[in-house]
Amino acid sequence: MRTLNSEALNSINLRFCHCSQFLSPTPISSFHVPCSLKNPTPSAISCKNRIFSPVQASMASSTTVSDTDTKPFSVLFVCLGNICRSPAAEGVFTDLVKKKGLDSKFRIDSAGTIGYHEGNEADPRMRAASKRRGIQITSISRPIKPSDFIDFDLILAMDKQNREDILEAFNRWRFRQTLPEDAHKKVKLMCSYCKKHDETEVPDPYYGGQQGFEKVLDLLEDACDSLLENILAENKHIQES
Repeated sequence: MRTLNSEALNSINLRFCHCSQFLSPTPISSFHVPCSLKNPTPSAISCKNRIFSPVQASMASSTTVSDTDTKPFSVLFVCLGNICRSPAAEGVFTDLVKKKGLDSKFRIDSAGTIGYHEGNEADPRMRAASKRRGIQITSISRPIKPSDFIDFDLILAMDKQNREDILEAFNRWRFRQTLPEDAHKKVKLMCSYCKKHDETEVPDPYYGGQQGFEKVLDLLEDACDSLLENILAENKHIQES
């Protein structure tokens, strides 16, 4: 796994990251985890790089109008560990797009702002809850990387902390490599597309019961329906091509 070069970065606080043990078979950026691995609690952890393991971004060539009209519209869903909320969002949106017969017109993916679960399947509780609704979750966890700011048209954060972490990563990475100056405009909150619910964030269900996973899916189904409607309204060529 390719990582950033070591450097002196200020320590920042981040909420506990969904793991009953520290899962990282390969070296990663410097992390300090001052919490019990045997009996984890939702405590704060300190780390030098909240978002890590970026790969070198590919350099995008200038896009012509015809390229914009023919390439799939790309959407990236992002949460903390990429094992609960963002994989579910990817699954819900993918299912919705397929039902509309537009799967060839979209590129859909998900990522996390940290990489503790990199390479793992989504949480089995979320996969089970989604399956009961006829939605398959097949994604494998990965951390967000610099090239995501080039490759995706929209980046949907599940909560405000996720959005802050995504933007912080962008501001750090853009000084090291060429990224679109306005890429920060791609980052939006998932719940900003909700019509039936008043919540402003998709809550993390990891430490809750089954009801929490159902609530997440309710919010995501609402937001994804409106999201697709919005994308199609602003990109007429998707249905016309």
